[in-house]
Formats: sequence, C-alpha cells, structure tokens
Amino acid sequence: MKKIFMFGIAALMMGCNPKQEEGFCFDEMTYSPSETVFNLFAPTDAECYVKVGGDSVAMTLVDSIWTATVPGDQKGKEYVFVVNGQASPGVFAKAVGINGKCGVIIDMKETNPEGWEKDKRPEVKSPADLVIYEMHHRDFSIDASSGLKYKGKFLALSEPKAIDHLKELGVNAIHILPSYDFGSVDETRLEDNKYNWGYDPVNYNVPEGSYSTNPADPQCRIREFKQMVQALHKAGIRVILDVVYNHTYDIEHSNFQKTFPDYYYRKNDQGEYSNGSGCGNETASDRPMMRRFMLESVKYWIDEYHIDGFRFDLMGIHDIETMNLIRDEVNKIDPTIFIYGEGWSAGQCAYPQDKLAMKANVNQLHGIAAFSDEIRDALRGPFSDDTKGAFLAGLAGEEESLKFGIAGAIAHPQVDMTKVNYSKEPWANEPTQMISYVSCHDDMCLVDRLKASVAPLRSEGLGEDELIRLDLLAQTAVFTSQGVPFMLSGEEMLRDKKGVHNSFESPDSINRLDWNNLERYPQVFSYYKQIIQLRKNHPAFRLGKAELVRKHLEFLSLRNQGEMESGSQENTPCLVGFILKNHAGGDQWKDIIVILNANREPQTVSIPEGKYTVVCCDGQIDENGLGEMHGDKVVVDPQSALIIHD
Repeated sequence: MKKIFMFGIAALMMGCNPKQEEGFCFDEMTYSPSETVFNLFAPTDAECYVKVGGDSVAMTLVDSIWTATVPGDQKGKEYVFVVNGQASPGVFAKAVGINGKCGVIIDMKETNPEGWEKDKRPEVKSPADLVIYEMHHRDFSIDASSGLKYKGKFLALSEPKAIDHLKELGVNAIHILPSYDFGSVDETRLEDNKYNWGYDPVNYNVPEGSYSTNPADPQCRIREFKQMVQALHKAGIRVILDVVYNHTYDIEHSNFQKTFPDYYYRKNDQGEYSNGSGCGNETASDRPMMRRFMLESVKYWIDEYHIDGFRFDLMGIHDIETMNLIRDEVNKIDPTIFIYGEGWSAGQCAYPQDKLAMKANVNQLHGIAAFSDEIRDALRGPFSDDTKGAFLAGLAGEEESLKFGIAGAIAHPQVDMTKVNYSKEPWANEPTQMISYVSCHDDMCLVDRLKASVAPLRSEGLGEDELIRLDLLAQTAVFTSQGVPFMLSGEEMLRDKKGVHNSFESPDSINRLDWNNLERYPQVFSYYKQIIQLRKNHPAFRLGKAELVRKHLEFLSLRNQGEMESGSQENTPCLVGFILKNHAGGDQWKDIIVILNANREPQTVSIPEGKYTVVCCDGQIDENGLGEMHGDKVVVDPQSALIIHD
C-alpha cells in the first residue's frame, strides 16, 4: 500500500490523477457515423481541446480523463489534440495524414482487403520451428534486379516473385524492420530516396507512409500493410513486427511530451533525461500509463493487423514486469505469438538493472527470447572490433562459447561457463529463449565481416571460394543450434554492404539486395535452402525443451589423429562437434553427428564406431545421402561442416 500511495503523490505533483490510469485503454478516437468520441490522457490541470477539421471543440474532464464528443459523421476529417498550446495527433493515433502531423478519422473496416476476416495465422507448434528472416522493405525490393513492381513498398511482399523466393528458401517468419510511422523520411519528398532503418518512432500504431503507394491517403498505408500480411499468411509465412517502444525520435516534438510532459520518460538522479537508448531519451515502461500504452499497442497490432510476433528493440530498457505482463496478455490471444528482443541497452538506464529485461535476466522472463551475442561473436568476432575474427577466422578460444550457443544458452553439463565469452551463467530456461544468429541489420553483414576480419590474416587476401566456405559454415552452426534461428535478408544471395557497419541512413546503393547474385552464386542459395530444410525435416535440431537438449545433445571430444597419437588431451582448436542421440525429438535418424571445422586443413577425428550416411560434406547437402562412412574415424574437410547419421 505504501508503494501505491507514494506513486499517487508523485503523480499528483505531475498533474496526474491516479484515477486517470484506471480503465483507460488509449482508445483516443472512436468513430461511428453518428458521432466521434475523443479521449485523452493529459494533465488534469491542463487546457485541452481537440481541433476537428477547422473547428475547435473543448474537452472536459470526466473521471479524470479529458473527453469530447463531436456529433455527426466526421469521417475523413483531420484532427489534433491541443494540450497547453501543444498540438499532436495524440499518442495512439490509428490513422494519420502525410508525415503523421495530424490524426485522421476513418472507419478501419474500410481498410480491410477482401477476405481479411478469413485471414489465419500460419500454424507453428513451437518457437523452435520458426526460421526468421529479418528484412528491410527497401533493401529487399528497391533494386532493379529484384524484378518487383512495388519497389521499397509493403506491396512488394505480396508479389508472386517475392513470395516464391521466400517459400523456396524455406523461411516461415518475416521480421520486418520498423514499419510504423517514423520521422526521418519526408513523405512529401519521396523522390529524394531518403533511406532510414526507421528506429525513430513518431506514431507507433500507424504504418509508415513512405512504404505505401500513396502516403497522402490515410487509408492506403493501412490497407497495403494488411495486404502484405494477408499475402504472407497465405504463403504460410508469419509476420514479426520490430517495435521500438524504448525511445522516441526526440523529446520536444514527441507526441508523448506534447500530451503529458515528462510523464513517459525516465530521468536520472540529477533530473536529466536518462539516455539508455543512446538516442537522447528512454521511455519509462515501469510507469502505469507507459506500460498500458505498450500493452494496448501490442494487442492492437495483433487484432487490427494480424501480426504474429514482436521483436523489441533494446528490450533491456524495459522492466521485467512490463515484459511479462505483455507476454501474459498476448497468451490470452494466442500463445504461439513469438516475442523476443535485444537483451541490452545502449547506455545506462535510470532504473535498477536487476529489474530490467536484460539478457542476464531472461530466466525471469516467461516465454520471451533474447539474441545471443555469445554464438554470434564466437563465430565471427566481437561487435566492438570489425577487424577481429574468431572461430571462422581459425582463431582459437571461442569453442566453448559456440557450444553454449549450440545448446541454446541453457545449462548443459558439458559447457564450461568459465570459458564462455560474455555470460558466466546460463541465462535461458529453455532453448527457445535464445535467438541464434551470426548477422543482422545492425552491424556488418556476414560477407563484409568475413572480409574485414579474415582477409588481413591471409597474405593472398580472402578469395571467393574461402569466403563462401566460411559463410556456409557460419550458417550451419546457426541452423543446427537448439535456439531459434534468425538470418539477415540477402545472406542467401551473399549480400554485402560495401563494408559499412552502421548503414541506418546509407543510400540504396549500400543497402539494396542484388538479386543477380542468385545467378552468380547458385551454390549459396542452394545450401541455405537445404540447411533450412534439413532443420525443418528433423526435430532433433529443434528439441524446444532444455531437459531434452541435456538428454539428447552430447558434445564430442574432438582431437585430430596426430594429436591423439602424441597423447594430447586438448580438443583441436576451431573444431566443435556434437551428437544428437537416440532418435532425439522422435527423429527418424537414430544418431546425428555434426562437426564444424573452421581450420584451413582437413581434420581426422574419432567418432562412435558405426555405419553412417553422409548428408552434409564440403559445402554440399543431400538428405538422401552423399555417400557412406564406416568405422570410428572421419575426415572433416577444411572450413566446412560434416553431418552424418546412422
């Protein structure tokens, strides 16, 4: 009771009546042909009115919420809330005009494409069954080589060529980078071809206008977003939305600040705005109405747009309680909706770290996953130094970190946590709480990272053959791990970004996918397609439960034959292997052995004696078999994976 009372005192000092937080669900504008009702959470001592079309309508306090009712059919009119002279569309606008400066009154039913009421979420039994493909709308379709009509638009993902490509690759979930209304692209000047990732939120609950064919039409962006979702769903592909609730584009001009100054932001002990986001501010998810905003926003995207999952940007800024409440609310709708995020912040937060949804605290989160920088950096080197390599570069020392990632960041008796790069304790309760990846938008793509870290180690430079071998080896580790696999769009085409690390506002010439690479490097797409299909066909690679991983996944002691003869007890550097034993997960194959060799020389290693079928060797995959092996020794080709089964 003391805690509640103290918050009430603080809220009243800010002009907030605690009653305002009871039952308010951010339905700021409710339309019907007979009237439109406006509600607003703003200081109780403010001067508030809503401007509808050219008319200003006074708002009155009712149960501590500002409200106004405008009779008659107001459909199509623009509106703004004015709070102490500050105009905005509110914090929960559902439709906006160009550049999101004002809200627009529409009938949301009129934005539904034909058959929308029959749209169904593609079935996924476990998060372990997901194969996530992270995509930026412009990257994917903007280049002439894409052959797509709607370049850089939502609708590109409804075109047959795009759908066919994704289906053939085998991904079943598309993670779209921020697709809400963001601030850095001027929707009135699309001819400027201004590029941005979109991590600068303005209106969190409206699709971005620059990705529509007509940003001046408030209904167009909404309808086309739904058409995109509908097309992907028909193809059996889920849609995951990248959400950025942790900060706003700025403070002064944000809709949060214009409606309720300082309520939605954290401040440090010196009274300065906290900057855990690295963008000049951080939102206060621990405050009741920010928490409710996040809850209502997530549910709105699910209900109105049929979204199937959420990736939380800088999830480590949000408090654990809020994230668990979101998970609980989403479970009431559909527990298969996947939630994951970055288990870190970009700076110090003005909130106790042990109460934040950091990676180290994932074991306190219920059914929420986090990215594993352990497996990422074990493979390609640290985020902090683009030129430093790791396992893929043939540099010893990251084998235990790779094993930790392969196991899914859970406790495993064969993983020595004292040798793991970033975590000294397991942080996942279940392997489905770990996102397994080697590259994403926010860093060098895999090709560029390999060039930056491996090429300096070679007097002859990094040749194309070696580059491809290492690329395929990296993704084999990702797709045979027990976490949820995640890949960056275009990696299947051997994309590069010309060495740019942080390409958030680089031009299309840097970020675009070159679809001609599918013809230049057919072996790359073929391998990605086949390793994904191998994972999907064999439940041993996606056990989903920690107890099953510990029961069936056994890491092999790998020493090459020469070391064994010399009596060495140490495993060979840059060589990691494991066996999925005894029909793991009900797999039709009894024992599956995976060996990852990042050395430039072949490695002869011992395995349990038996008769094995080779399904992956030297950059080739064939589930029907590439050949057979007999005995207790195998040769693993340089810089490649060997997968065999009995």
